[in-house]
Parts: sequence; structure tokens; C-alpha cells
Amino acid sequence: MVGIVDYGVGNLFSLQSSFAFIGAEVTVTADADVLAGCDRILLPGVGAFEDAARKLRESGLASAVLDAAQSGKPLLGVCLGMQMLFERSFEYGEHEGLGLLRGSVKPIRPVIGPDLKVPHIGWNALHFPKDKPVSPLFRYIREGDFVYFVHSFAAMDCADSVIAETEYGASLTAAAACGNVFGCQFHPEKSGTVGLNILRAFCETS
Repeated sequence: MVGIVDYGVGNLFSLQSSFAFIGAEVTVTADADVLAGCDRILLPGVGAFEDAARKLRESGLASAVLDAAQSGKPLLGVCLGMQMLFERSFEYGEHEGLGLLRGSVKPIRPVIGPDLKVPHIGWNALHFPKDKPVSPLFRYIREGDFVYFVHSFAAMDCADSVIAETEYGASLTAAAACGNVFGCQFHPEKSGTVGLNILRAFCETS
């Protein structure tokens, strides 16, 4: 069973529908006890980091996410949900993340230059680091497959955990992982067959 964390932030229906489409058992819940009974956890998120992180903590579900990760359950953060897995964000101030991945979330404008639009919205190719094995999250897709992004901030200072990058004026972190903790800056639920195959692979991780 995949437990999607419902803390008032995120595109829950699309994620739930995507898991259902690939035949996965899925529940959307704000109940920590229900999450504790799930085999794997998905942390969604859209909007501003500070607001989302506050809602996650005030709901009591931050502890449930941390407990799941520390117990070894596969955990996938999507978009802002991925960003919250890191130690901190510098989105309009400095804000504490969950600290499950090392690194910081910073604005992309200084690294992509002045000519490209922010937020970065659209389809971009995934590129896998040449010095690492391909992550099991990508077992059903290929180098260069396209996924859908909507973001103005990205994880940086996190080379050890990067499992995919994308080019948008510069090389930006597209996905990261450490052990049983995974994050996708892009939206797999909006990325067609490629995204569904990533979710399918997540359902098979152990």
C-alpha cells in the first residue's frame, strides 16, 4: 500500500489516480497511524516551502514521514515534497527541512542566467550521472526521457545524492536519493508513460 501524505498541500488526486492506473494500492491520508501501516510513503507538495513545511509539522505528519524513512520504508518526495527532504531551503529566507537528504534548496535564477524564464515550466530530459549506477527508480525508463517540471528553486550542494539532472541554462538536480529515500523535482504524475514507469519502479523498491 502506498500512503500519500495529506497535509493540505499537493496535487493529491492526480497522484492517487496515477498509482491506481498502474494497479498499485493507494490511500490518501492525514492519519499517522494509517501511514504507519503503509508499505511506502509519498510526500507531495506545491507552493511555498515555508508554508508547506509549517503545515507538515503542525499536522503532526512530519514525525510520521521521518519515522517511515528511519524504519527503512521507501519514501518518495515529489516537487516541493522533494525539496522538504533536504536540510534547508533559502526560499525567501532560511527554513528548516526534514534533513533526510544532505543539501540546500536555492533559487535557480542565479545559476541559469537572465535569459530563461522562471519558474521553469515544461518538458526536459533526464540525464543520469556517469559515475553512478542508474537508480532503481529509473529501471523502466531511458537516459534522455522527458518529464514535466514546474519550479523556481532546486536542490544544490547535494552531489552525493543526485541520481538525475536536467539542463535548463545549467545542470539542475532533477532527482536525488539516499538509501530508501527518493525525491523527484519533476512531476511523475504529469509526465505521461515515463512518469508512470517511475512510479511503478518506486512501488517495486525495497
